[in-house]
Amino acid sequence: MDLGFVGLGRMGGNMVERLLRGGHRVWAYDTHAEAAQRLTSIGGSKADSLASLTQSLAPPRAVWLMIPSGPPVDQTIESLAPLLQQGDTLIDGGNSNYKDSMRRAASLRARGIDFVDVGTSGGIWGLREGYSMMIGGPKPAVDRLRPIFETLAPSAQTGWGHVGPSGAGHFVKMVHNGIEYGMMQAYAEGFSILEHKKDFSLDLRQVAEIWRVGSVVRSWLLDLIAAELGENPGLDGIAPVVADSGEGRWTVAEAVDLDVPAPVITLSLIERLSSRDNQSFSRRLLAAMRHQFGGHAIESTPKK
Repeated sequence: MDLGFVGLGRMGGNMVERLLRGGHRVWAYDTHAEAAQRLTSIGGSKADSLASLTQSLAPPRAVWLMIPSGPPVDQTIESLAPLLQQGDTLIDGGNSNYKDSMRRAASLRARGIDFVDVGTSGGIWGLREGYSMMIGGPKPAVDRLRPIFETLAPSAQTGWGHVGPSGAGHFVKMVHNGIEYGMMQAYAEGFSILEHKKDFSLDLRQVAEIWRVGSVVRSWLLDLIAAELGENPGLDGIAPVVADSGEGRWTVAEAVDLDVPAPVITLSLIERLSSRDNQSFSRRLLAAMRHQFGGHAIESTPKK
């Protein structure tokens, strides 16, 4: 099947490579020369513009976007829509907010263009393992794209599915990432407790390896923990700062809107925010209050 692809970052480039290995023909466009160079090295066809990309595809066209969420997606759709025709399909495989996907679907539907939102998980391992895909959009469009999904997924029958109308794919992926936040935080806290029990001189990688087989807490995340601890037992050179790409925030906001208690996901998000505040005003104020009411000692920070 022919596919147009916009955005050849690491994950997007790996997805294109998997599609090419599966026998699909891919024309791709990216503003970065290095990304386009990789495309040609793995057998893809490079488009010099969005116009040449769409012209290379036979109707009904399918164009997959793998670009940062927010304005970049709107800007790209605004540029692409006039180049597409009735019956074509635009796919957003990035981490867009599901409400934006619903809005974009309605706008494109008025032009006769289908919009399919694909929440995609798999990261840099997807090239080898396949991608988990949560798909929203009109069923005829999803059915037409089935060969693409079957190639990108871990297998033709597993790891992907049509979960509902436009927006549903990104909604399910949003909650997936919220759960991921909570799981990662639990692992991090548990291993931190193990690390602080100096009396036992525990080998954390050994513990991770034991838990990987037969344990109720075994998971791919635990596999990654074992690999990292094997390479870098003391986590040397890694700053205690954890970024977030937005999905955890959206999940917490949605939980509030739906009156659904989600304390674990919420606290895991707050922990990520706390990790970035090296000069936490709130914690310094807590120390000051303890000093004021109880005369407790205050640790001074080094003078600049």
